[in-house]
Amino acid sequence: MKKCNCAIAIALTALIGTPVMADTEITILTVELDDQAQKQYYADIAKGYEEANPGVSVNLEYIANEAYKTKLPTLLQSDARPDAFYSWGGLTLSEQAEAGFTKDISSLVSEELKAAIPDGTLDAFRVDGKLVGLPLYVSDVLFWVNTRLTEKAGVDHKAIKTWDDLLEAVKTLKAAEITPIIVGGQDKWPLHFYWSYLALRMGGGDALPMAVSGEGEDFTSEPFVEAGKKFVELIELEPFQPGFMSANFDTAGTLFSNDEGAFHLMGGFTYPGIIKQAEAGAPLTDETLDVISFPVVEGGAGGDVTLGGVNGYVVTPGAPDETVAYLEYMLSVDNQRRGGASGFWLPIVEGSQDAIENPFFRKQADDVAAASHHQIYLDQYLGASVGATVNDISADLAAGATTPEEAADRIQEAWDFR
Repeated sequence: MKKCNCAIAIALTALIGTPVMADTEITILTVELDDQAQKQYYADIAKGYEEANPGVSVNLEYIANEAYKTKLPTLLQSDARPDAFYSWGGLTLSEQAEAGFTKDISSLVSEELKAAIPDGTLDAFRVDGKLVGLPLYVSDVLFWVNTRLTEKAGVDHKAIKTWDDLLEAVKTLKAAEITPIIVGGQDKWPLHFYWSYLALRMGGGDALPMAVSGEGEDFTSEPFVEAGKKFVELIELEPFQPGFMSANFDTAGTLFSNDEGAFHLMGGFTYPGIIKQAEAGAPLTDETLDVISFPVVEGGAGGDVTLGGVNGYVVTPGAPDETVAYLEYMLSVDNQRRGGASGFWLPIVEGSQDAIENPFFRKQADDVAAASHHQIYLDQYLGASVGATVNDISADLAAGATTPEEAADRIQEAWDFR
């Protein structure tokens, strides 16, 4: 009788009876990037993760910025749903969670990483106490300055500290026949920065949360009406370039880079575009570029509040656990430091901020660090429908199509019927 080689038999049985594990593919959906260096940064991270995790592949998908918000809801309801998608946080994220488009990853994220991210930043990706995603970076909105034009007009941009200072600078620039401010009014959200910042300057960091919670005065109260009035003060000076309501974000960036205006109120994400334009021959370069904080409003309550984003990725139901592991890999100190040093954005993980060398991003990081409150963009914070109303009223105020009181009423009405 032949002796059975049990070890071989068991191995063969296991090999035959167990299917070969298929590769795991992770799909990450994000907003299209014009900056190839930043795009390569994300591609390198994906490659590094794949090399460290054989059998796992990372598929990076991009959708153009303006189309992203409109296409995302459809994608989240389809079989083509990504495993993780780019998010600005806010009530839009809460709405997505309520619709069942997010996954509770609280137990999948290491305690070490949670401890390395500021609580307020991590909270931007919590819904009802559940962690549904991870922030990657913060951003800050401030005035970018073409110093060649301000110097030509005799404006000391560093001396602009108050709203009245800004109005005087606008008058001086116009007297010198220089367009004071460039804006992409067609997209509306660049205009919402003005109304939003003014509301924060008037009401402080608590005004919006109190209005949202119903524990304080609503959107028809003084800070929000006054924000409209202050914005109208600026609009009456005709500070923007001709045809500003027909210019989009990209057009505005091109105009600013080509010496068509002295100021541009925008987030740090505009900087790669400035560099790209400079490399193509545009006159605006680091040597003639500077940044200043949004001015304070005398008598207001929010002089040090900052406005910007807490940007990251949300995990969807059914996503493999490797998705969370990949997001953690993106948030490694090395990857965060590289992103900060490259000037792509402001890193958030402890031990990474000192890598920021670019003076324009250093200014943003310092402002956010010193702020008593960092407010997420209102068109994200207030959810899709109310956020769209904020954008609409900002554009209407800029076009002279509504009053500050009507604007505040419209936001409250949108909030009541959301």
